[in-house]
Amino acid sequence: MAIPFPEQPVRGSKTGKPIMALLDLLGRTWSLGIIWNLSKHVLTFRELQSRCDGISPTLLNTRLKELKVTKIVEKTGNGYALTDIGKKLLLLIYPMGDWANEWKNYLLADKESNHEG
Repeated sequence: MAIPFPEQPVRGSKTGKPIMALLDLLGRTWSLGIIWNLSKHVLTFRELQSRCDGISPTLLNTRLKELKVTKIVEKTGNGYALTDIGKKLLLLIYPMGDWANEWKNYLLADKESNHEG
């Protein structure tokens, strides 16, 4: 599977609109988990693998390659870190966590009201 780039065909878009390239990249197994785990710390390969429960070394290596080529992650002297553009992406992801908690509460409230009726 090719690494998604804007203006190249990607999953869901023959024209490679930038948002579709981003969604293709982030939708790959463990991409978001890797970004999330690098949000507060520079991590070595082993530390990152440990934090990404059950990820195989092969898959982690593949995702890191994709995230490095797309300039979201970089290899430093101390391990892997988010680039400046990766940190900007993270600022967009954080509000999704708040939304997800609100969504969970909404679903649980709806589930409880359906049991009462």
